[in-house]
Amino acid sequence: MERSSHSKAIAVSAAISMCAAVLASCASSPGITSSDYAIGDQDASHRTYRLGMGDKLKITVFGEENLSGEFEVNAFGRVSVPLIGEVPAAGRPIVEFRNDVSARLANGYLRNPRVNVDVLNYRPIYVQGEVKSGGEFAYKSGLRLRDAIALAGGYTYRADQSYVDILREGKGELRASTSSRLTLLPGDNIRVPERFF
Repeated sequence: MERSSHSKAIAVSAAISMCAAVLASCASSPGITSSDYAIGDQDASHRTYRLGMGDKLKITVFGEENLSGEFEVNAFGRVSVPLIGEVPAAGRPIVEFRNDVSARLANGYLRNPRVNVDVLNYRPIYVQGEVKSGGEFAYKSGLRLRDAIALAGGYTYRADQSYVDILREGKGELRASTSSRLTLLPGDNIRVPERFF
C-alpha cells in the first residue's frame, strides 16, 4: 500500500514538472525570425529601401543645374520635378525612381540624361510599448534594433526583452529577436511587448 502511494506521488510530481515545462515553452518568444530584415551593407539598403512620404531627396541631373535640387516626397507619394512634373516615388526603390526620372527626361527633353538620386533626410522610426520614452526618432544609416531601444530610454521593468514586433512598410509585421544584428530601415515601427509572468 505504501509503495503504491509513493508511486502515485512520483507520477504526480512528474506530471507537474511536465506541465511546467510546457507552460514555460509557451511563454517563450514564438516565431522569431529576422532574415527578411537583415541588411549587411549600404548598397543592399540602397536596393532594399523604398521611398516614402516625407523623404527628402537630392536629385542631380549632370550638366543641368536648373533641373537639379532638393525635393520631398509629398503626401500623394510623388516628387515634383521641373520639366517632367510629378513622378511616383512612394513604395519604389531609389534605383527604380532614378531610372524613371531619367527615362522621362530622355523622352523629348534631354539626350542621354545622367541622373543621380540621394536621400538627404529619411523618414523617422517609431519605438513604442514597454520602453521608458517611446516616440518618434530620427533615422540614421546603419541603425540597429538595440540602438533604437536605447534611443527610447531602454526597457521598462515589464518588457519582454527577448523579441520585438516590427511593422515595415510593404512587408507587414514580423517578430524579430532582440539578440539579432538587425538593421532598421526608415519608417520602421517597433513595438516592445509586455512580458507575462
